[in-house]
Amino acid sequence: MAITAFTGAAAPTTNQPTRHGRIAFLLLLPGIAYLVLFFIVPLVSLVITSLEAPSTVYGAYVYGFEWQNYADVIGQYGEQIGRSFLYAVLATVFALLISYPLAYFIGVRMRSKPVLQSFLVILVIAPFFISFLLRTLAWKQILSDEGPVVSALKALSILGPQAHLTGTPFSVVFGLTYNFIPFMCLPIYTTLERLDLRYLEAGSDLYASPAAVFRRVTLPLSLPGVVSGTLLTFIPAAGDYVNASQEFLGGTSSTMIGNVIQSNFLVQLNYPAAAALSILLMAIILVIVGVYVKRSGTEDLL
Repeated sequence: MAITAFTGAAAPTTNQPTRHGRIAFLLLLPGIAYLVLFFIVPLVSLVITSLEAPSTVYGAYVYGFEWQNYADVIGQYGEQIGRSFLYAVLATVFALLISYPLAYFIGVRMRSKPVLQSFLVILVIAPFFISFLLRTLAWKQILSDEGPVVSALKALSILGPQAHLTGTPFSVVFGLTYNFIPFMCLPIYTTLERLDLRYLEAGSDLYASPAAVFRRVTLPLSLPGVVSGTLLTFIPAAGDYVNASQEFLGGTSSTMIGNVIQSNFLVQLNYPAAAALSILLMAIILVIVGVYVKRSGTEDLL
């Protein structure tokens, strides 16, 4: 006769997962409230404002569904929109070309000298200790017609007697590149600093040239840092309005979408146009970033 033994262990209570879920929700509640209050609510308000219709009173608007506002701003400011993303792409590329060798030197070559490595990292982040506006204003003085750069270029006959740098696309892209180099360099440095150097040694032991080791080992392993750096540079650069402002490095022929939004909101009091441009800027950036991250194979960054 077979005898079946039963254990006396009690079944887990069903209310324990529920209690844990409530605790998790309470812990997440402050963050959720913050996102709703400072992201969802302003975003909804921005969308509503972008659809408002003009009133009979100057500077006043009424609620409506004026989808034509988007078509109007695209037709009127299409050139500034395209210029903004062109400048942002150029600044991102130049910042990458400057930052990657710098990050590689600090993160890989200087790993055996931690004191010097830390000092070089401090030099990279040192511009953060000075106001963004002051740094841009300083470059306006340096690149001015009476500044040392223009004077030297004219003395070398590289620039003509009437040529100037400020107020040109060159100065705007230069300012964007300079101001966002730390945002590009630090993520790449962080990735390279954690890179296992034994992979590089293994590539050399397999008779790969230094260029092949970099192309097949270093660059693929540092790709997450490159993607993060390009995103941190491209996104704020596309919406920047300081460098392209006439008070700083820009001019009337180099204004960006950020300058148009500022003008519509603060000067012309055209709030629907400013809101529509903001929504368009955000939507275009989301599409570009999504495609870029998808193509680079780093979807986990989203």
